[in-house]
Amino acid sequence: MSSEVFDAYDHKILTAEQVRAAIGERPRNQKVIMCHGVFDVIHPGHLRHLIYAKSKADKLVVSLTADIHISKGVYRPHVPQRLRAVNMAAYEVVDYVVIDPNPTPIENIRAIKPDYFAKGYEYGDHGTINPKTQEEIDELQAYGGEVMFTPGDYVYSSSNFISMSPPDIKYEKLIMLLKSEAIGIPDLRQTLGNLGGRSVHVVGDTIVDSLTQCAMIGGQTKTPTISVLFEERKDYIGGAAIVAQHMRAAGAEVVFSTVLGDDELREFVESGLEADGIVCNPHIDPLRPTTNKNAIVVAGYRMLKVDTLDNASIPTRIVESLTEDIANTEADAVVFADFRHGIFNRQTNQALVDSIPEGALRVADSQVASRWGNITEFQGFDLVTPNEREARFALADQDSGIRPLASSLYDAAKCKNLIMKLGDKGVITHRSPDHEALESFFLVDSFVDDLKDAVGAGDALLAYATLALLASGSIAQATILGSLAAACECEYDGNIPVTTDAVSAKLDAIEQAIDLGGRSRT
Repeated sequence: MSSEVFDAYDHKILTAEQVRAAIGERPRNQKVIMCHGVFDVIHPGHLRHLIYAKSKADKLVVSLTADIHISKGVYRPHVPQRLRAVNMAAYEVVDYVVIDPNPTPIENIRAIKPDYFAKGYEYGDHGTINPKTQEEIDELQAYGGEVMFTPGDYVYSSSNFISMSPPDIKYEKLIMLLKSEAIGIPDLRQTLGNLGGRSVHVVGDTIVDSLTQCAMIGGQTKTPTISVLFEERKDYIGGAAIVAQHMRAAGAEVVFSTVLGDDELREFVESGLEADGIVCNPHIDPLRPTTNKNAIVVAGYRMLKVDTLDNASIPTRIVESLTEDIANTEADAVVFADFRHGIFNRQTNQALVDSIPEGALRVADSQVASRWGNITEFQGFDLVTPNEREARFALADQDSGIRPLASSLYDAAKCKNLIMKLGDKGVITHRSPDHEALESFFLVDSFVDDLKDAVGAGDALLAYATLALLASGSIAQATILGSLAAACECEYDGNIPVTTDAVSAKLDAIEQAIDLGGRSRT
């Protein structure tokens, strides 16, 4: 689907004030009827409701509940507000569409003053009237308007439709985001080409991720012990170090400050980073091992993971050395990649944050996994990139939908931009303290085509989003390019640095899908 398809209906999508100006004040020569709802996935019941409403008046105004006020499910609405508005405007029976920034339609009713307000059959007087419906009735009657209940011969549920098979609308969501931000695919390509030459200082916990491939032998007869045959082990640089590698693969000049043990894995990390052209400032702690996470893999399944690590806080002397590194390293951005293996904690965080040079873009990612950590400890950063679980952990909130969750975390962290990772559902970005503003947040779906290993996707997103934000100043471009880098990483087995060529190829595939979609509908 091309953006031209959406352009054809933009003239119908107005604010309440614009609708009032278009229809005029009461009394009017033409009668106006208004419907209100979520309309997440438009189904036959919705259409019958709209057609019936239009038959009773000359003009039909449809008011849509804004995303922030929808609480029907953790990940609802499935279709974001701007795309819902376009979907509704595409129907000939609809004259105007309003995205309502308020939690109820009362303000819109007051502004537009429709002659009639159409409600579904289920809201009618069947013994009792819902208090919210009564409030709407009172508002209409105050100026002479009327409530009308449509027939109930067919009743459908958007939630049931979505539960059966959620629609795949990742391209439509992307088109709407590009359109609303006045961004084109060429702009994304230009930003991708401008990532090189940025200077970045990455600070964080190094992890060596190991994959030990084995073959199944069987179980012991006397004890419940699984027996496997060792085949090979392969080590990958991970944790904050792979963030540095992703950035270097994108063309950035990277300095990496970390803590390592005095062991063989230290040599593996240092030699690998040196080969990539990364300036490494290793702070050696002989009393702790270099963090290693070894997954035992049999026939493609990760049966067991053996961790060798020490999560105790780093010594004071290393904290002081790290703060000196941060303060004395000139960089366009400073990235704190916190995996809670000793560098970042309540004893060290403030000193490390305070040492960031003035003017540098401040970025933080706190991957708590099964350990203690809290992204809100990094206050006032330009960008934070937690996942949903980390957000819920930080706020002690297991119940809220993702939009209010993102809003609460945004406030708690006092950040400028928040990209919250949602696993296979993509990401949600929040960028404004005005949570009621219609464009304060947006979603980008996952573009993974061939999932092999989702571990490390967040590191690729962190790296590319940071560089794209530096290059373009646009959090929308940063979110899109970061998401594409994450998708590329998911299609590798193990931690492999994502190159700009890989992201460019992913972008080419998306452009082709969008173009083909547009032609297929003409």
